[in-house]
Amino acid sequence: MDNDTAVKKTLLSGIQPSGNLHLGNYLGAVKNWAALPDEFNCFYFMADLHTLTVRQNPAELRRRSTTQLAQYIACGLDPEKNVLFLQSHVHEHAELGWILNCYTMFGELSRMTQFKDKCAKNADNINGGLFTYPSLMAADILLYQADYVPVGEDQKQHCELTRDIANRFNNLYGETFKVPEPYIPKVGARIMSLGNPTSKMSKSDPTGCVFLMDSPEEISRKFKRAITDSDTERCVRYDPENKPGVANLMNIYASVTGKSFDEIESEFAGKGYGVFKPAVGDAVIETLRPIREEAERILADKAYLKQVYTDGAMKASSVARKTLRKVYKRVGLVEKPF
Repeated sequence: MDNDTAVKKTLLSGIQPSGNLHLGNYLGAVKNWAALPDEFNCFYFMADLHTLTVRQNPAELRRRSTTQLAQYIACGLDPEKNVLFLQSHVHEHAELGWILNCYTMFGELSRMTQFKDKCAKNADNINGGLFTYPSLMAADILLYQADYVPVGEDQKQHCELTRDIANRFNNLYGETFKVPEPYIPKVGARIMSLGNPTSKMSKSDPTGCVFLMDSPEEISRKFKRAITDSDTERCVRYDPENKPGVANLMNIYASVTGKSFDEIESEFAGKGYGVFKPAVGDAVIETLRPIREEAERILADKAYLKQVYTDGAMKASSVARKTLRKVYKRVGLVEKPF
């Protein structure tokens, strides 16, 4: 990191490794992350420990973790400007997670809506990790004395709990943790499913979802099958309420070309969906081509990828170790001799 480290605030984000980033992820968020190191010290980690609350295929989890890391780099997260690492490679996460378990109340954990949701989906595997993972999430954040944590709607409750735990600990032992603020990122395009334009694009609906690693042929096929409507007159116009499928395609086209909705309407005036849908597909293909090719190049260079996550873990650990040393002293644990 450069000499600005001391004056920049710290931003941290953990991402569960699905291994399948899609167009909605990219246009909605990841595309904007490349510029954040100008303003913040950025830490991004693949939250592989959190995935263990649900049974995983071991080989598949390893593949997803490294694939997703490669995709983030290909999307513009420069390892020279961001700290990129795997959560499981920095043991301080698990250590602080246990300590914070002891400062998190049973009632707080039982009120977490995501715990209830996950119990409903995994009724045959309601394990202790599923219940206590918000304490590990708090440790993930507090270890790095993060000023900001990007949060979506579904993460606000976790951010509030992290703030409560930090304040509780600080009140007991004196100033130890920085109390993080939620970071509301610059909102990118809200991309909907090609097959159901009233729902967000999601990997759970693969036919309506364009993945960053899809081939040009797959992308073209998905856009040709995209849901529109039966209009024949002035069919390409922006009307989200009455024409959600067309509005979604226009939103995508605007996001990848930089054109306004008026310009798009003029471009396709008098043309039908048989021209419009393939044009959107072609524009997306050209936008994603360099990302896919760079991700494939990185994945083929295993030594480089390993170097990235090794260097990232070492940088992360040097910061995390300082916080953990302070916590050990506060709670009465003997300082580690190494």
